[in-house]
Amino acid sequence: MTSEETLRRVNAAMIGFDLALGAGALLAPSATLRVIGHEPPAPDAEALFRRAGPIWLTFAAAHAVAAVRGRPEDWLAVAWLRGTEIGTDVLWAQSPGVQTARTRWALRGASVFNLGLSVACAAMARHKR
Repeated sequence: MTSEETLRRVNAAMIGFDLALGAGALLAPSATLRVIGHEPPAPDAEALFRRAGPIWLTFAAAHAVAAVRGRPEDWLAVAWLRGTEIGTDVLWAQSPGVQTARTRWALRGASVFNLGLSVACAAMARHKR
């Protein structure tokens, strides 16, 4: 499998992941937070998490556009979006609502993943020019 094929598969998986996360945040924030290892949220934390739902749906849309259209600017958009997420999960890992070391490490790993995905999508954009 080539690096482009791998990136396309990861991109497709991210469509589903971001759709699930965005829909879960909007429709069932407490349950979604529980699934990802967060303690039951206070009402204000639940509302703040729900507010992020459209953000993740935007990520899903950007990944879908890159998958279907695949223009350099589409891959650059995904690279930029993923770049905005590089530090956010590290910050979230420090939240008092994140109960386990496993979840904290997973969130830190998500930041590393976002860094790699951002770089890979930027490289795809360059390759497509």
